[in-house]
Amino acid sequence: MEKTIQIENERMQIEISNVGAEPVLLWDKKQARNVLWRGDPRFWKRHDPILFPNVGKMYRNEFRHQGNLYTTSQHGFARDRVFSCIVREKDKVVHRLVSDDATRENYPFDFALAVIHKLEGNSLWVEWQVTNTGKQPMYFTIGGHPAFSLLKNSLNKDAYELLFPGTESLVYHLIDPKIGNPRPGETQVLTLQDHRLPLSDALFQKDALIFDDGQISEVQLWHQDGTRLVTLNAEGFPNFGIWSVAKAPFVCLEPWIGRTDDAGFKDDISQKPGITKVDPGQCFSSHYTITL
Repeated sequence: MEKTIQIENERMQIEISNVGAEPVLLWDKKQARNVLWRGDPRFWKRHDPILFPNVGKMYRNEFRHQGNLYTTSQHGFARDRVFSCIVREKDKVVHRLVSDDATRENYPFDFALAVIHKLEGNSLWVEWQVTNTGKQPMYFTIGGHPAFSLLKNSLNKDAYELLFPGTESLVYHLIDPKIGNPRPGETQVLTLQDHRLPLSDALFQKDALIFDDGQISEVQLWHQDGTRLVTLNAEGFPNFGIWSVAKAPFVCLEPWIGRTDDAGFKDDISQKPGITKVDPGQCFSSHYTITL
């Protein structure tokens, strides 16, 4: 079986690994550059993993459902599982992961997760379809984690900024490093200048910035010389993460549906704020786009 699947159009080429249905290359033909982070393990080994069935870390790496306790790992298991390629067309690929005995040990729901990558002009359409194949309601969060390379892999984040069209300020949560989760009710405010946020290593010294309440529907990555690298559109997504590593030449712009637990959350997973519920036989779908 092929390890990766490639599709392309006149403007771009994408290479998707069957492990995690993860894009490992997004080649901009016009600019002759890879838009995605190359996955250098000195900083971060991944490129654009899918986060399922949980975004971030559940409190103490566990959750409760119907009186049972389950252990979890940060960002869930889907990113490390081998998906089946069920559709392969010139400009479209569909991967699928289905529940099995291994997933049920830590996640007691039956599901089929389809990940669709489709090229449309200078945009990449990324869609998730989560079908409940079981006999009880299922609960999950799901998210993207695309890492975008800085021009020429520059180590100087100070030369870059994020543009949030029409937005004057943003409210965000920080992760408490002692706990691994944000503390409930503790927020910070980013005041933007001309809708822009300068990037720096200092911005990420306490890990990711977490945004709730659908504040971010579009974000653009710019070099200060006026070059726009990429636009991510996540209209309708309730949560968003922005993250990087010190001295690493990339920034992650992460559209999420749900997010990490707040510190101290111990209720049934069905009561988790922002959780998505899908009834038996029903399908949840959502998409975002990356535009060059």
